[in-house]
Formats: sequence, structure tokens, C-alpha cells
Amino acid sequence: MNSTFEFDFIPMGLAIKNARKKKGLTREQFAEQLDITPRHLQSIEIEGQHPGFLLFIHIITMLDISADQYLPYKNKIHKTTLRRQLDSLLDTLDDKDLSIIEGTAKAICKAKEPEE
Repeated sequence: MNSTFEFDFIPMGLAIKNARKKKGLTREQFAEQLDITPRHLQSIEIEGQHPGFLLFIHIITMLDISADQYLPYKNKIHKTTLRRQLDSLLDTLDDKDLSIIEGTAKAICKAKEPEE
């Protein structure tokens, strides 16, 4: 493949920053968990620096971020960060809790159906 591929990492970096803050972590705390410097994390979050692949995987896994919505490829299946975070929360619930969530989701879908 001869063509160069340019990927603007700034939107992904901002998603990382927002997810980190949502988890109540300072840049210093999260950088320590990642075993990198806070300055390196800042360059990823704000300046669009591309992290190494393993660091990237570690970050998105720890923060429950979906990278799909930021990657430029055709026919992608969207699983947004919010949907991924909701999946993570659902994993903590038991079957009784999930049946309540299921009933609520079904009621929402039914309410959205057009009336005949």
C-alpha cells in the first residue's frame, strides 16, 4: 500500500479526556495507572498525538471507550462510547435487575411506534 494514511486523533483524544474525567480520575492519576507521564497523556488527550497500539488498547479498555465511532472505515458498525459504557454497567446487574431494564426498553420502543 503506497498511499499514506493520516488520522486526526484529536476527537479520540477528547473522548479519552472526557471518559477519564467521568471516571473521576485526574490526568496524573490515570497516567500513573498507565505507567506514562502526565505530559504524554496530555499530548494524547489534547494535542492529537497517536499513542502506541498497546497503550491505545489499554486506554480504551480501562475507560470503556468505543474506538469504532472515531475510525474512518466504510460500513462500520457503530457501538458508541455511551453504548459501551451502558454495556459495562449492565454486566454488573443480576437477572432480576436486567428484567426491569428489559421491560423499560420494551416500553420505550413501544411508545416510539407510530399509532395506527
